[in-house]
Amino acid sequence: MLNPNAPLAALMLAKMRPGRIDWIGLRPARRAPMVAVDRAHFDLVYGLAGDRYSGGSGNRQVTLIQSEHLIAIAAYLGLDRVLPDSLRRNIVTTGVNLQNLVGQSFRLGTAVLRGTGLCHPCSRMEEVFGEGGYNAVRGHGGITARVIEPGVAAIGDRLERVAPSLTKP
Repeated sequence: MLNPNAPLAALMLAKMRPGRIDWIGLRPARRAPMVAVDRAHFDLVYGLAGDRYSGGSGNRQVTLIQSEHLIAIAAYLGLDRVLPDSLRRNIVTTGVNLQNLVGQSFRLGTAVLRGTGLCHPCSRMEEVFGEGGYNAVRGHGGITARVIEPGVAAIGDRLERVAPSLTKP
């Protein structure tokens, strides 16, 4: 835990520019194609309604990745672009460094989530992108989150941190 009196704490909790939601996808089943949707329902018990992890009470109810990292991953792979469903993350954002939200609460539309950790790549990235896929995603896989206040979020909605704190996820 970070010492609240440390100068670094003030920097980590400084005001953040809000981001926005660019894409929302649901994973209906393991290895099934992602389903892109315009809006999603977030529930305390079920997490992201319609997602294969729906009903999970753990810290990985929702996964998020920033669009800026999709550009970086594509560059590392020598591709023009990487589509969000290739990484099987639920929410693609732009304009905010998601790593800053680990251990913090943030609002997506009317829902509030808490960043619970980094979302590391799996070996499937080699299947999806070919040799080097895993290493291209390393450090750029986004974050995991759990729902702490139910609500609805849609493409174009803001993502903003709420009630910054120094506690761990």
